[in-house]
This record gives sequence, C-alpha cells and structure tokens, in this order.
Amino acid sequence: MANITRWDPFEDSFDDLVKGFFLRPMRFEQQDQVRAKIDVKEDANSYTVLAEIPGVKKEDIQVSIDGNQVAISAEIKRQKEEKQGEKTLRSERYYGKVYRSFALAQDVDQEKAQAKYESGVLELRLPKKATVSTRTLTVQ
Repeated sequence: MANITRWDPFEDSFDDLVKGFFLRPMRFEQQDQVRAKIDVKEDANSYTVLAEIPGVKKEDIQVSIDGNQVAISAEIKRQKEEKQGEKTLRSERYYGKVYRSFALAQDVDQEKAQAKYESGVLELRLPKKATVSTRTLTVQ
C-alpha cells in the first residue's frame, strides 16, 4: 500500500525563494565584476590562448605552466574618486584577484612559450612538446 502525504505548494516554493538569500555575496551598484574570458585555439604545433583581462597592468599578470596545466592570475587595483572643488564627494577602491586554470591535451614546451599583453588581451603562444614515440613490445 502506498503512503499518502499532504502536499503544501507554498512550503517548497518559499524555501526555494529564500534559500541562500543571505549567503550571496554583496555587489554594489556600478561595481564591475572582472573575469578572465579565455579562448584556446590549437594547430598541429602549438596552442594559442587569448585571455581578456582589461584594466590590468602587465606587471600584475602571472602565467605558470606545468606540463599541460596552464594557470593565469592577475591582481586588479582600481581607484575612483569624485571631487567637487576641494571637497571629496565619493571615493571607491577595488582590489581583487582573477585566476583561471585549465589543462591542455598535450604538454607545453615551457622554454619556447611566449606571452604578450596588449589592449587588455593576454596572448599566449604555447608550442607543443615533441611527442615521445611509444614502443610496443611483443610477448614471447
């Protein structure tokens, strides 16, 4: 025999509406959320990575390569101040860090890798390591 339970349509809906309401991070009006958007292209010999990181100085960008793992991080510092004459009306500061990490299908030749940052776009040229040929053994 099946168990019969009473269903209250407002119970589940209200829980879903309020769930996590107080746990979400606050975001102020006019605050830009900085994210690194990444495009990865592959050809026979290398990978090309284009990462959009606007408003960052090239000195604040770090790229690390470990085998086929690539990590890009950047520290963001923004200051905005509105003045009217000698009186400061509003002063805002934003400090944060952007981090993206991903794995490629093949190991990267770290010695020949190149990075260039221009107009808010980081371009990485990551040549593939020469593949080691595998040897098949015959069982005797």
